[in-house]
Amino acid sequence: MERQLAQSYLDFLTPAADGLSVLAHLGQSLDGRIATSSGHSTYVTGKADLVHMHRLRALADAVLVGGGTVASDDPQLTVRLVEGPSPLRVVIDTRRKLTSTCRLFRGGPPTLVLCREDRQEGPELGNAELLGLPSELNGSLAPATILDWLRRRGIRRIFIEGGGITVSRFLASGCLDRLQLCIAPVVIGSGREALRLPAVATMDEALRLKPVVIPMGSDWLFDCDLKRRPLPVQRVSGEGAEPYAVASEEIVVADKSTSDALFR
Repeated sequence: MERQLAQSYLDFLTPAADGLSVLAHLGQSLDGRIATSSGHSTYVTGKADLVHMHRLRALADAVLVGGGTVASDDPQLTVRLVEGPSPLRVVIDTRRKLTSTCRLFRGGPPTLVLCREDRQEGPELGNAELLGLPSELNGSLAPATILDWLRRRGIRRIFIEGGGITVSRFLASGCLDRLQLCIAPVVIGSGREALRLPAVATMDEALRLKPVVIPMGSDWLFDCDLKRRPLPVQRVSGEGAEPYAVASEEIVVADKSTSDALFR
């Protein structure tokens, strides 16, 4: 298990040709729910997956969540269960619905709130920085636009921690390098869905993946290698950009020294 996990971390640390590495993670039940109907989600998966998420935070330059996750869970998004630095915390709050009472805005690592350009003016959210971005016709922020602005700020490794709607939008837009689904042996019944994607007419159109399946305590982690649509690579000194390198389907197992270093 440790070697497989170590390899997944190495994959996250390896950027695509455009310089970015974008990984999303969701913990869900057997029936594909990430929370009950009331929004309670503490916790769907077990302690091992929680430690895994903290390690991903420590490896990331930024951890990104949607405003709904902040409103319902009031997370800190800091590194506490493993050694390592806490990343920049990025919140997508398109219409500026969050308030300064959230824990994210009451101290801790730097926080960046992304909203629509026409909603940038408004009450301050503690020490959080507000950044207005161009929106789509439906008023939402395009995942590719978000990634491009983060890249301009020197952010390279981006960990999308939720919620389901945010992860679904990045997946549907082709903006994920990796998708990790940790599945717990629990049935919730009615509740919030993990993924909400556009409908397909036939099974031939379904997205079929070749995940590496890793035991995670009493849960199972499905680590899926995707093919993200690359952002335009900036040209340097007039030279052409390198072509986008599609990830290999082969899994390279990390050696024991690498595994030990990642699990300290």
